[in-house]
Amino acid sequence: MNLDLSGKNALVCGGSKGIGKATAIELALLGANVTIVSRSAEALSDTVNELAIIAKNQDHDFLVADFTDQTDLKKKIAGLLLIKPIHILINNTGGPPSGPILNATPEAFLAAFNNHLICNQLLVTTVVKGMIDNNYGRIINIISTSVKQPITGLAVSNTIRGAVANWSKTMANELGPHGITVNNVLPGSTSTGRLEDIFKARAIKNGTSRDEEAEKMRKTVPLGRFATPAEIGSAVAFLASPAAAYISGTNLVVDGGRTKSL
Repeated sequence: MNLDLSGKNALVCGGSKGIGKATAIELALLGANVTIVSRSAEALSDTVNELAIIAKNQDHDFLVADFTDQTDLKKKIAGLLLIKPIHILINNTGGPPSGPILNATPEAFLAAFNNHLICNQLLVTTVVKGMIDNNYGRIINIISTSVKQPITGLAVSNTIRGAVANWSKTMANELGPHGITVNNVLPGSTSTGRLEDIFKARAIKNGTSRDEEAEKMRKTVPLGRFATPAEIGSAVAFLASPAAAYISGTNLVVDGGRTKSL
């Protein structure tokens, strides 16, 4: 199986922590040159120092950017492209605040739409020419199992994630003739700061403890545990590899069997 990413350049959004960081680590282990993007220069620098160097001339770096400032984001990505093309794009942005749909404001939906779908569109349209010119393209979107089964209490996220999934499928159809694959990874409950925030919010709402809420969620997973970020990162790295060249337009569920639908 060809998993070699030597000489390939990857751009990983949200790459300083959680699933984004784990993905960056896995891509580096396969030989890719990894650029990670987030808002914190300190966290980015620390993560870059953790990335493995296993291939000759392998090089990692970072960009400090805020997805709420799309003009600056595009400018910085365009600057990166003057140095090197991007062959692998990992779209990964933290989810919106939790809450029921009737409490969600129009502003909350618009903010999530901009941070997820619009930024994804901006990034793809900025880097895709390099993928076409270099005859290698992998676009992978980290979304959520809510694409298949809405999650109670994550109203805004459920809505926007579904839009991103449909955007992705449309993109896969249009970029397929160029040999570029577009796929979604749908993580289930993963041991990240985001999951901890959900436990705490549910504990406050239900008058319970963080541990009680964690145990309730754990019982919904057939494998009986939460995923590690590295397990999600491994799935992403596989889709980025030459071995996954004929996989496109799909939703890869990585949730320990929790999602009830096919």
